[in-house]
Amino acid sequence: MIQSNRIVSTTCPFCGVGCNLELHIKENFIYRVTTPFDGVVNKGNLCVKGRFGYDFIYNPKRITTPMIRKELQEPGKRKQAFDLSEWRQVSWDEALDYTADRLVAIYQRDGYHAMAVYCCAKATNEDNYLLQKMFRSLFRTNNVDHCTRLCHAASVVALQMAVGSSAMSNTAAEVVDNDVFIVTGTNTTENHPIIALQMKAAVKKHGAKMIVVDPRRIELVDYAALWLAEKPGTDVALFSAMAHVILKEKLYNQKFIDERTENFEEFAKSMEKFTPEYAESISGVDRNLIIQAARMYAAAKNAAIYWALGIPEHINGTANALSLINLALLTGHIGRHGTGLNPLRGQNNVQGASDSGAMPWHYPGYMSVTEEENAKKWEQAWNIEPGGLNRQRGLTTTEIMGAIGANGVRALYVMGENPMMSEPNLNHTRHQMEQLEFLVAQDLFLNETTSFADVFLPATSWAEKDGTFTNTDRRVQRVRQAIPPLGQSRPDWQIICDLAKRIEKRLGRPRSAYWDYEHPSEILTEMGSVVKEYAGVKYPRIEKIGLQTPVWDDQHPGTPFLFSESFPRGRGKFHPLVYNPSAEMPDEDYPLILTTGRVLEHWHGGTLTRHSWMDDLYPEALIEINPRDAAHLGVNDRDAVRVSSRRGTIVLRAKVTPKANPGVVFIPFFYGEAAANLLTNDAVDPQAKIPEYKVSAVRVSLARPEELPNPEATQVRGRY
Repeated sequence: MIQSNRIVSTTCPFCGVGCNLELHIKENFIYRVTTPFDGVVNKGNLCVKGRFGYDFIYNPKRITTPMIRKELQEPGKRKQAFDLSEWRQVSWDEALDYTADRLVAIYQRDGYHAMAVYCCAKATNEDNYLLQKMFRSLFRTNNVDHCTRLCHAASVVALQMAVGSSAMSNTAAEVVDNDVFIVTGTNTTENHPIIALQMKAAVKKHGAKMIVVDPRRIELVDYAALWLAEKPGTDVALFSAMAHVILKEKLYNQKFIDERTENFEEFAKSMEKFTPEYAESISGVDRNLIIQAARMYAAAKNAAIYWALGIPEHINGTANALSLINLALLTGHIGRHGTGLNPLRGQNNVQGASDSGAMPWHYPGYMSVTEEENAKKWEQAWNIEPGGLNRQRGLTTTEIMGAIGANGVRALYVMGENPMMSEPNLNHTRHQMEQLEFLVAQDLFLNETTSFADVFLPATSWAEKDGTFTNTDRRVQRVRQAIPPLGQSRPDWQIICDLAKRIEKRLGRPRSAYWDYEHPSEILTEMGSVVKEYAGVKYPRIEKIGLQTPVWDDQHPGTPFLFSESFPRGRGKFHPLVYNPSAEMPDEDYPLILTTGRVLEHWHGGTLTRHSWMDDLYPEALIEINPRDAAHLGVNDRDAVRVSSRRGTIVLRAKVTPKANPGVVFIPFFYGEAAANLLTNDAVDPQAKIPEYKVSAVRVSLARPEELPNPEATQVRGRY
């Protein structure tokens, strides 16, 4: 029985910082959010989303009853259904039986190739573990992915290639112990506000020197010792030029290189062409700033690199991340407190979802699906016959979308993701969604994606269930049920288990206890029985303070920083690099570079924050444009403008600001009525399969005010 008046400690459901929250509850209503001043992650600080953005829970547009479309959707004729009159409310038994019948029929007819699932970085470790388990163990497919493919996939691939681990090497709060730190491809103040506070404190209180490498004049530039305002897509040239300087001036750490790395000579040879002059001609950054940055980073006692999506979201995303890793290996700024390679995770549980196996190439714990021994371990854990699991790599999110068709993916299960906002080239995505034979949506709201579904399974919010999130620091923390589920909504893990039992029965496989759990703690223990990095993560141990993985056993204290003695792959590997331009460069027809990203008030595809009063703080899409470009185009602040790429057109208001560099415009990606991803390029990095969101060629022209979309009229905007 949940008590009526209480305070419940939990973890924030928004960005990857993982702030500690206290939910104040009266009569099962959350009326206030605070944070403990001794909170290990955020130390009494919260951003506006964490403190005030929880009200989406109570939005009247939330779906809390299972629903099935009234009319059967035919492939090629699938339509969106925002109007509730197009759905019929059903019982959970009917919804789950219908879902199981349709999924099993498609699987038995077309095989594992036809099945695919999008897991969710907003859901818990336990939810994601079970959903990938269901598709792998019952439908024998590795077509399992989630939004890490659209954010840090290239960072994951590069880190695995170079050191054998894909997580942040250090703890974000260690920034106060950096002498020098590089911030690149991250507008940290808006994307990870609490980490940004720690970065500012490192500069103002501890005397650290910050180097900002970013094409926009983000707020952290005001605190930086150096700002390298590069052109988007030129990271390899710039950071390799820094490596060139370090090599030429012999500023590298020879002892570290000799003892802990390999392939140095081949790497060093490839850096010869990356002179500061060459990098200046490509990146637009003054060669002297490149030299200063190289010397500053190399000479530091403790230096670190922090990056976000501005590094991986390119067709050269893997090479971009490798250029950063090369710098750390070259100088030995890794494997110690106050150093490291630190990709800042964008969503609350993108690290945990990846750890839990929500990826097409890896089981939980980054165990390759193509390796026989790994498959055998999971077959034993999941009570599957020898050879039953699929040994072939699955499709990524973008590949799943591209494979939809008569001889490809026919059934798609979407838990909490919104590909109709997050995929690039959305006109193509819409066409592909229309071709599906069966679509299952497990979510809180009808959004741009779930409105295409055949069946809607209403899930609870994070405040209505138990589980764990793993933050960007690799810290596994408790999520606690604070209020009863609204309506008939159910926790994701319970929905999955009940559905899996039905599927198992229809497939004629013996009913086992492998879908019977009394509590999410049992699910995490099951995962930890095979994933050694989670072996010591047990609920009783994280009741007050989370543990940072790896946690090797029940006595292990956790790991604040990695690689103190060795790398998981043995030696860190240098990678030779070449610079390749972005897939689409500006030209006479499309003279500007579009880059996309987040703003402080919104998050992910907007499904949660646009159903919150956060939408009142930033209610419409704006395009940031430099005053010089605006003057050339005759655009004034707040004018309506038309933005076009080779893939689509949107109309929105202009925000004329020096935050945008000349030649570069910025649009946030949260707004369905002016979706930035209608414009973005669906070219992908060949290694990580991540799209190039950060460089698309566009043109901007004046539009009539009456052409502006009406935010009040959009089907998914969360007005009360």
